Amino acid sequence: MRKVLVLFVPLALSACSWGIKLDDSARNVRTAWNGDVSSCRDQGKVTVSVQSRVGPIDRDDLKVRDELEVLARNEAAKMGADTIKPLGEPNGGSQDWGAYTCGARGAAPVRGAAPAASQPAQNAAPQGGGFETVPLKQ
Repeated sequence: MRKVLVLFVPLALSACSWGIKLDDSARNVRTAWNGDVSSCRDQGKVTVSVQSRVGPIDRDDLKVRDELEVLARNEAAKMGADTIKPLGEPNGGSQDWGAYTCGARGAAPVRGAAPAASQPAQNAAPQGGGFETVPLKQ
C-alpha cells in the first residue's frame, strides 16, 4: 500500500498548476470572446498546451481552458500583441489562438475586469452575448 501511495502522490501533484501564472506584461492582453478583431492587425498564431489528463483521469475542463488562456495571453504579450482570440476549441490539452494588435479601439475587455469607475455598475452591459466568465485564479 505504501508503494502505491508513494507513486500516486507525485502523479497527483503533477496535475496542479502552480507554475502557470499570468505575467505582468500579459495583464493588458485582452481576450476577444466575441470574435470581432476586424479592426485589428494580425500578429500571428499562438499554440499553447497543458496536461488535460492525469493518468486515466481527465482534468476539469474549465481549469484546462483557463490555463490555456493564461498561457496564450503570456505568449501574445511576448509577441507585442494586446488581444487574443481562440481559433478553435481545445483538443487534448492544446489550443490555437490568434494574436492581434487592436489598441484602444475594438478590443474586448479582459474577463472578470471591473467596469470603469465613471460607469455605474448597474448600467454596465455585458459584452459577448450577455454572459461573463471569470478566471478561477490569477
